[in-house]
Amino acid sequence: MVFRLLVSVFARAALRSLAKRWPALLLAVCLIPAAAAQDAAPATDQSDDAPELTMFDHPSTTRWWVSGQVNVIGQGHGAFPAEYSGSNSLQNMPEFDVSDVVSVYTGYEVSSRLQVLVDVEQAGGHGMSGSVGIAGFTDLDVVRIPTLGKGPYLARGLVRYTIPLGSDTVETERGWLDLDTSQPARRIEIIAGKFSMADFFDLNDVGSDSHLQFMNWTDDQNGAWDYAANTRGYTDGVIVQYITPAWAVRWGSALMPKTANGSFLDADFFRARGDNLEFEYHPALFRRNPTVLRLLSYMNHADMGKYRDAIDEYREGLVTVPDIIAVRRQGRVKYGFGFNLDQALPRHFEAFMRLGWNDGRNESFAYTEVERTASAGLDLEGYAWHRRSDKIGAAYVVNGISGDHREYLALGGLGFILGDGALNYGTERIFETYYTAHLWRGLFGAVDLQQITDPGYNRDRGPVTVPSVRLHIDF
Repeated sequence: MVFRLLVSVFARAALRSLAKRWPALLLAVCLIPAAAAQDAAPATDQSDDAPELTMFDHPSTTRWWVSGQVNVIGQGHGAFPAEYSGSNSLQNMPEFDVSDVVSVYTGYEVSSRLQVLVDVEQAGGHGMSGSVGIAGFTDLDVVRIPTLGKGPYLARGLVRYTIPLGSDTVETERGWLDLDTSQPARRIEIIAGKFSMADFFDLNDVGSDSHLQFMNWTDDQNGAWDYAANTRGYTDGVIVQYITPAWAVRWGSALMPKTANGSFLDADFFRARGDNLEFEYHPALFRRNPTVLRLLSYMNHADMGKYRDAIDEYREGLVTVPDIIAVRRQGRVKYGFGFNLDQALPRHFEAFMRLGWNDGRNESFAYTEVERTASAGLDLEGYAWHRRSDKIGAAYVVNGISGDHREYLALGGLGFILGDGALNYGTERIFETYYTAHLWRGLFGAVDLQQITDPGYNRDRGPVTVPSVRLHIDF
């Protein structure tokens, strides 16, 4: 009965949300067939018996690309134990909320080496309790400042330039972020403009797509990677990557927000930026089951507060509650490291693992309040039950914070996500499982369940169980 009610409420909310976004949907519906009609050549690289996974075919022989997505997530939870609550606590009474994102992707191949890519989005709804109270929040699509405008906005606008380093080529899958169907096996790529750092760094096949896979922030991305981004998750910058069949290295530098979780980026690149370096290696460990290893390091320069300074001001009686905002200083540096394993397994299984650490002295600034993280999970495609485009997955993540960060929260300090007014520290542990079903062409439905122990690192609150449903459409 409870699940039926949840599905019913979500369906009504989803329909209302889609109705509000009809201009973007109409644009996608009109443009995609028009782009496809520019070339009459066959458009598919799928086998004849493979199901269509988009509402419209996307030609592989035209210079243009137009596609779109709609993603609607409904989440709720019941009452859970809480000895106390603060201004940044997850509400411990029942609640249900819906988020939605509509994206229209366009691209044009200016030449065999140069592509121009543009993504216009529209986001609505919000997360439970205003998207606070859990470091590994349950819905990656939510916008953490609900006062942001609800109209369309430019999410990505970038150029991608390829420099071949040999005559050998490899086949690649054409998509909205790369229009090529083949690439030089050895090449340099230069990407510049507006994008998400998570478009290019810390990727894996099992936990990187909140629209078809896991929904939790720290399952889909490394929670300890405080990557440069505004509130919506985007930044301006440049990425250079050197790619070979066996390994790759990529470097990127991008603008940081002016304030923690801020909407506006600091345009002074020399004083505020996020520098990232990732090494990717494809070892030949198993003949038929590829392995990918990624090692990530980053260093952020920004107007950040130091937890110890805020604690010292409180201890000296200068303030009644430690305040990280009051001790911000321009030019502070935060650094960290990440490890990412992507391993294919027999019988259509695939597994992933992430480890992450950052120094934890300066405040969490752009992503979430995590300084140590370990996650692992796997998924299975539905071949065994004759549903080849379905997928089931499960993952477990453990998040933690530094000693200074713990003390700051325990004394009543607030971050941009956490702050219960006190803290009985424990690691935040999250188990998530989902099933995504391919319904028809580009239409997918999913159910998801997350169990969060010690939300916000607080043993005095929780555990909390969060069931979710998701509707996803690919155009």
